[in-house]
Formats: sequence, structure tokens, C-alpha cells
Amino acid sequence: MINLLELYVKLVGLVLVGVILGRKLPVTFPTRLGQFLFWVGVPISIVSFLRQTDLSGQIWIAPVIAYLAIFLGAFLAWLGIKGQAYLTNSLPEPSTQGSLILAAMVGNTGYLGFPITLAMVGKEYFAWALFYDLLGSLFGAYGLGVLLAVRFGNTVHNYGHLAKAILINPALWSFGFGLLFRQVTIPTVWEFCLDKLAWSAVALSLILIGMRLSRLNSWYKLKPAGTSIIIKMLLVPLILGSTLPVFGITGGAAQVIVLQMAMPPAFATLVLAETFDLDRDLAVTALAMGAMVLLVTLPMWLWLF
Repeated sequence: MINLLELYVKLVGLVLVGVILGRKLPVTFPTRLGQFLFWVGVPISIVSFLRQTDLSGQIWIAPVIAYLAIFLGAFLAWLGIKGQAYLTNSLPEPSTQGSLILAAMVGNTGYLGFPITLAMVGKEYFAWALFYDLLGSLFGAYGLGVLLAVRFGNTVHNYGHLAKAILINPALWSFGFGLLFRQVTIPTVWEFCLDKLAWSAVALSLILIGMRLSRLNSWYKLKPAGTSIIIKMLLVPLILGSTLPVFGITGGAAQVIVLQMAMPPAFATLVLAETFDLDRDLAVTALAMGAMVLLVTLPMWLWLF
């Protein structure tokens, strides 16, 4: 409980700092901070934490679970849409359907998932969260997510630049470099500095989330957003989490996987909504609602698993 309280103080505190700064600083600042984290901060964190994590066991099954969670979330959202159509004899607009499905399938397993799993489970199991995010959520969002956005959106885009965006993602390259760099011995002072830089990037990522939340002011689509949240943060983790022992995943590894599955909708859902002209208001509402629901569901998952 002490660890959970400490996490809440740090999590809520840093996000609130971000909310305050987001309202005081220029509109362009969050974008620049996000670019810094994307190109520098997150890659440094990945390299540093990979040096301290355990890569033994069935770690490669983490992205498999991620894809199962993505597909299950999308399927349940599709069932919900069809069920609504059956009861009301009307379907939501295609753009709304697209945002609802995206919010139910892709979670914020990086900027939010990493600090939470590090704080609650420790560095030993960080690789499980890393593999889940980089080899699962990333391609789920910008692979399957893009296909769905094109299907339900009102615009047509060149797939070339989207593929390029994935391939040049510095997190993927730092992941590969970090695996090799694990074998290199460096002076203790360098190791210490690398660790401090990594944790600083984690803190900045939480502040960035607060900055982005400070810009979200649309709340009138609570009902459809609530449907996505229930699927993404309750049903999917509960259903798949109960099957983890079948895959041989128990203990700290199981906690990490469940926490990653239970993360709120990713900011990628808003990026895709804006890019492909989906329901932006629904995406915004789902992001804000999910961030608040997490404070309630987090202790539940730690208790259950």
C-alpha cells in the first residue's frame, strides 16, 4: 500500500505540474517537449533500463499477449456497436465507430505504462513492459490502427510516410542498441548518470501527459467514451489476465502484463483521429476519462494479480 500511495503522489503530482505548466507555457512547448522525449528521453530510458532488467523466461510472449488484447478490444467494441444498432435501429457515424474501436484497443503503454510498471513491479520485469509496448502496442496503433482509421475515416493518405514513421522510430532503434549495450561494461559514474537521465525522462513524460490533458476540454461524449473505457480498462485485462497462467506467466511478469493491458487509451488514438478525420471529441473524452479511471482500477489489478 505504501508503494501505491507513493506512486499516486508522484503520478498525480507530476501530472498536475504538467496541467499547470500546460496552461502557463506557450502552446508549442508540449510539442517540443514531446519531440525531445521521442528522440532523446525515451531512447535513453530504454537503453538504461534494459541494462538492469531480466531478459530470461518467456519474455517474447509479451507482444503476443499485446496483440491478443488489441484484437479482443477491437472485437468487443465492434460487438458493442452492433448491439447498439440492434437496440436502437441506428448505427453511430463511421467516424465515431472508428474512434470508439481505437480507444478500446490501444493503450498508453509507453509514457504511462512504463513509469507505473517500474514503480509497482520494479526494474527486474521492465523488459516485459518494453516488449509489450514496442513490439505490440506500437504496431497495433500504427499498423492495425491506421487500417481501421482509413476504413472509418473520411480522408485518404499515403501509407509510405506512415511506414517510414514506424521504421525511423528511435525507440525501436534504441531497443536494439540497448540489447547490445547490455554486454558492455561502463564506469560506475556513467551508469549512475545514465540511470538518473532515464528517471528524469520518465518524470518528464508524466509532466507531458499533464500538459496534453490541460488542452483537453471536450466532455460531451461520455457515454460512447465510457463504452471504450469499460472494454479497454476492465473487460480485456480481466478476460486475458485470467488466462495468463495458461501461458506460464505468473508473479511479477503477470502483474506487468495486466497493468499494460489496463492502461488508458493511448494518445495515438487522438493522433489517428485528427489525421484521418475520425471523431476527435470522442477520442479526447476517452483520454481524459481513462486517466481518471486508472486511479480507481490500478489498486484493483494489483490486488487481483
